[in-house]
Amino acid sequence: MPTLHEPKLIAGNANLPLAESIARRMSLYRGVDQGLVDARVERFNDGEIFVEVFENVRGEDMFIVQPTSNPANDNLMELLIIADALRRSSAQRITAVIPYFGYARQDRRTKARTPISAKLVANMLTGAGIERVLTMDLHAAQIQGFFDIPVDNLYASPIFALDVKNQFKDNLDEIMVVSPDVGGVARARELAKRINAPLSIVDKRREKAGEVAEMTVIGDVKDKICLIVDDMCDTAGTLCKAAQVLLDKGAKEVHSYITHGVMSGPAVERVTNSVMKSLVLTDTIQPTKEIDKAKNIRIVPTAPIFTQAILNIWNGTSVSSLFEDKTLTPIYESMYHMD
Repeated sequence: MPTLHEPKLIAGNANLPLAESIARRMSLYRGVDQGLVDARVERFNDGEIFVEVFENVRGEDMFIVQPTSNPANDNLMELLIIADALRRSSAQRITAVIPYFGYARQDRRTKARTPISAKLVANMLTGAGIERVLTMDLHAAQIQGFFDIPVDNLYASPIFALDVKNQFKDNLDEIMVVSPDVGGVARARELAKRINAPLSIVDKRREKAGEVAEMTVIGDVKDKICLIVDDMCDTAGTLCKAAQVLLDKGAKEVHSYITHGVMSGPAVERVTNSVMKSLVLTDTIQPTKEIDKAKNIRIVPTAPIFTQAILNIWNGTSVSSLFEDKTLTPIYESMYHMD
């Protein structure tokens, strides 16, 4: 008789709250207890990572929930070592659920004698025995081509669209979606299309890396509620400056929707003191205490979409169906009561 391969979740230390939230939702959807696999991920005194799995995983469909956020190198090594432990324990299939895929900014050679680190990380993941990757909003979509295994890249824009329709339901006709740079136009256009809003672009000119010399707004933002859309916010310097430029050009108010809240250095302080009415982040990276306390930063959960994507991968159904409103809305019903 055929063997039924069960989906099992295991997590590193990068974002345990998200992993536990996914496990709770899987328990709810499947009607069976779906706790995280009992394991320990610890450090030796010199910082080496040690993994021990306490449950039998032979023949099981394993999903490792581990973003490669700060500290990026430690979390990446945890992911690789967990994968190796599962492979040597005869897991039937290993899928890496990487909500935030680190090193994605280094996806091409912009200067001589520089690495393509995203490709190196892809090689390391497949070398560790990972057979599938599930992630969200890759910095560059072409990174999927660095892998010789299936990569499912979820998008935050459908979730953001639900949030916008809920938060701005009385003045959707005043919304203007803004891309903070030319490279992010496709991402911003996707959200604009979902909420039927016009699109504007903030064009940046840099004198040197990390410093923006001048910003130009392409499009009329006068009396508009501007929504800046991007895949990540690191130090928030450019984001806050873009918000100020939009207000200077006559925007009514400015909000931002960012998938990955890297929020390093003075980012939270900058956002708190900025002219932005709100910054909406997802929980692909575990929010810090400073983020939780910030009055104008709000978190939207990704556990619903990741849970459904994991179940769809496990049972062999479509993952791209989650990009459609009629499929996504029901799993966010508890958050957004849409008419």
